[in-house]
Order: sequence, then structure tokens, then C-alpha cells
Amino acid sequence: MRFSFVNEYNQEAMAAMARALRRTVRAKHNRRTHVFGWIAAALAVLLAFWTREGGFGFAFGPRFVVTIAAAVLLAAVLIGEDSLNGYIAFKRLPPGTGRAEVVFDENGFTSTTELGVSAFRYDRILALAEDDKYFIFVYSESHAQIYDKRTIAGGTPEEFRAFMEGMTGKQVLKV
Repeated sequence: MRFSFVNEYNQEAMAAMARALRRTVRAKHNRRTHVFGWIAAALAVLLAFWTREGGFGFAFGPRFVVTIAAAVLLAAVLIGEDSLNGYIAFKRLPPGTGRAEVVFDENGFTSTTELGVSAFRYDRILALAEDDKYFIFVYSESHAQIYDKRTIAGGTPEEFRAFMEGMTGKQVLKV
């Protein structure tokens, strides 16, 4: 069986990759980080309402504004983590790698970009994931590849999912 994709690495795709990394190989670390982050945000809000007299109250001033701003910023980063990580990854994408044509067969798959051709083996994939628009292959805690389901040729997304599960021996996780 032979499948092919045309990938466009854009902000949306990079955010999907960040989400897949967060929910697969970074899941345990991410839970600890989120627990710590939400506790820190809650403590910041409590501290904002702690007065100098030693009790809770409302004293609007620079200390209150800065503390609430820090809590809001922390909450925004925790909520928008995937978009932020995707944006940073997109900005670090080497020139010439924003578009790739990828061909899959029984022996492995090749990715062709402006920079050249790269060959990959299925045994290097740590996790397989998918969302509504993309298949995501996770290679490490900081490296993944994404394949747009809308550009698939050679079969359906369901056939590709079954093919990849057979080639890697791993289940495709919904993210």
C-alpha cells in the first residue's frame, strides 16, 4: 500500500503538534507543571487580596495590579500553552521546510522539502496521534511530524490509520 501527503507547516499545524506532544510523551511532566502553575496562580490571587494589616481585604494599588497581572498571565499561558508552543516552534522552523511532500510504503517513508529528501523508518516513532485534521507522529519529547488528512492520496484516513498501526505496532491516540 502507498499513501502520500502534502504538508504545510503553519501555526495551526504546529499547535496541533504541540498538543500531541503534550498529551503523549510529555503527559506526566505536563500534569505536574499544570498543577504547580494553577496553584501558583491561585496563591497570587490570594496574595493580591492580602493586606498589609494582616488580613484579607481590597487595597487597590501597584502591588495589587502587578500580582493580579502575574496571575492572569500565568493562567493565560497555561490555557494557551499549545498555541504558544506552536508559535515558538513555527518561528524556529528552518527556511525551506514549511512544505513537505511525504510518501509512505511498507519499507518506510520519505519526506521531500526544498532542502532535500529525508528517509524515515517506522521503528523510530514513539507515539501515533491524531485529531480532526491531522495525523501526528511523535519521535521524542521535542520532535514530531504532522500529516494533514485533507491532502491524503492513496487511501482514506481510516486505511492510513490501520496501515500505520500495522507498521508500528502502536495504537493511534486521539488528542
